[in-house]
Amino acid sequence: MVRTSGEDKLEISQYILQHVPREAEVTRIEYEGPTLAVYTKKPEILVEQSSLIAEIVNVIRKRIVVRSDPSVRLAENEAEKKTREIVSPEAEVTDINFDPSLGEIIIEAKKPGLVIGKNGMVLQEIIRRTKWRPQVLRSPPLRSKIVTHMRHYLHSESKERERILRTVGERIFRPKTYEVGDVRITALGGVQEVGRSAFLLQTRESSVLLDCGANPGSSRPFEAFPRFDNPGFELDSLDAVVLSHAHLDHCGLVPFLYKYGYDGPVYCSAPTSSLMTLLQLDYLDVASKQGITPHYDQKDVRECVLHTNPLRYGVVTDIAPDIRLTLHNAGHILGSSMVHMHIGEGMHNIVYTGDYKYARTMLLEAATTEFPRVETVITESTYGGPDDFMPSRVEAEEHLTRVVNETLGRKGKVLIPVPAVGRAQEIMLILDGYMRRGLMKEAPVFIEGMISEATAIHTAFPEYLGREVRQSILHDGINPFQSDYFTIVEHPNVRQEIIEGEPCIIMATSGMLEGGPVIEYFKSLADDEKNTIIFVSYQIEGTLGRRVQKGLSEVAVVNSEGKMGVAKVRLQVDAIEGFSGHSDRRQIINYLTHLQPKPERVVVCHGERAKCLSVANFLQRRCEIDAFAPSLLETFRLL
Repeated sequence: MVRTSGEDKLEISQYILQHVPREAEVTRIEYEGPTLAVYTKKPEILVEQSSLIAEIVNVIRKRIVVRSDPSVRLAENEAEKKTREIVSPEAEVTDINFDPSLGEIIIEAKKPGLVIGKNGMVLQEIIRRTKWRPQVLRSPPLRSKIVTHMRHYLHSESKERERILRTVGERIFRPKTYEVGDVRITALGGVQEVGRSAFLLQTRESSVLLDCGANPGSSRPFEAFPRFDNPGFELDSLDAVVLSHAHLDHCGLVPFLYKYGYDGPVYCSAPTSSLMTLLQLDYLDVASKQGITPHYDQKDVRECVLHTNPLRYGVVTDIAPDIRLTLHNAGHILGSSMVHMHIGEGMHNIVYTGDYKYARTMLLEAATTEFPRVETVITESTYGGPDDFMPSRVEAEEHLTRVVNETLGRKGKVLIPVPAVGRAQEIMLILDGYMRRGLMKEAPVFIEGMISEATAIHTAFPEYLGREVRQSILHDGINPFQSDYFTIVEHPNVRQEIIEGEPCIIMATSGMLEGGPVIEYFKSLADDEKNTIIFVSYQIEGTLGRRVQKGLSEVAVVNSEGKMGVAKVRLQVDAIEGFSGHSDRRQIINYLTHLQPKPERVVVCHGERAKCLSVANFLQRRCEIDAFAPSLLETFRLL
């Protein structure tokens, strides 16, 4: 039995070499990020004997990936040509890309099963004849520019990516200095407030940052940023950043870390990796248009892409000598994750929920409730107040339908400000479904901002969507996001025509009226009481959306000559909470009391102060669970 405390790469390498066939011609064994990479001149031998690799993994308890030695790989153009010869034309291959840092050939096809072949025979033939390891993806119905650009960037920076993976691997599997203990968490943001989520998890050995967000309701760094000035927070000692999801209040300041010298990994789900890049770049674009100097630039976003390790749900991953990470579905937005941290060999288990929805929606499945072990839960409480009870999804859909029908009936226009990710796709599914069934008046739906790109990313990861949408895309060949009712606004020049045109529905970003194309529509439509603005997502305190929701009567506007003026807000204002990607109070309590196994401690965060305290108090009194709501900069010990 090999010792497995992260200490002895030589001993592990010797064990592997003793147990793999000599004819595989292993050339080297490297730590690469959270995996152990075995390089071989004949990778097909080890791929065909996958059970042998599984047995080795069970002994050394580390993830192993088989890679071909770069010296034996065909040149990329030859490998592509050979692959197209091997794969049947009936598979309808739409794209082939390469990732030299991982030795992978990425094959997109409309019929991926034919690329794989019976019992993986076609894949094995590709490996044998090209020495590249195939990754087979279903061709997405919509092409994402972000996914394509990220792939090309990783290809162009493959040498740097290899360096990063090796550096991270050596750090993860370094010899332990101390026994496991002194597990503590410091709240750097997102406690007794919504925004700038950031928690620093520390053991004697390791340091991990859970989320790194900004507060969109504040322009002052002291209030908008996590409290990086805390003495316990040191970039040089940070082992990893783990992200729950792609909303900017959870990931908006990750590039800022790279600007100031962080060279470590980011872990998140694959959809989160793409979505957060989209949202971070949009943040830079909006800042530029508003004349604001952003706190990082595109170079820092690219560094974030290079350092990100996308993980699948349910895969256990070493991220530090004494910490293992597993991501689970959170049901909030595409790729949103419950973060399960296993510390030591069963010493303590933490579930950081991020934002979650404990109910099925049209778009996503409900949040996961079963974990191998859990002692401490850190939960959001955005809608945790005693009166925060949302209508059911059906009631919310009927409410939306009624308001849309009334507005269109009086020849008005419906403006729906939406976050580009999550709510936008949910509302698209509802509008399409209700119009097709004749329950909602038919009208053109104009879609502007990042929504179409975010939707393309959704179709690139259908396995993360709810059962019905996934079935529709993967098996029925129907993409519900490509409806005849939808018109993508390709250029700002068209806006005036839409504003002056026939009754319609306009979906535009951003969801809180904090910049983006929705502002122009709002200022133009605000003065006409026939029109309606419908908020379908949470409006953070301090945002224009929150002020309009509370009854703002006037808004400053800039006319065509560049002069400031004031527009009256006379349009109808409606807010439908039932579409939120967050759980309401009932769902939060149900979630925490249905968790398996039952947690010993619950830490309540990500809610206004009164809501955090209310949830903690209820859990303490009624559920007999030790619960509390920490303050900003508070450090609490779990062990």
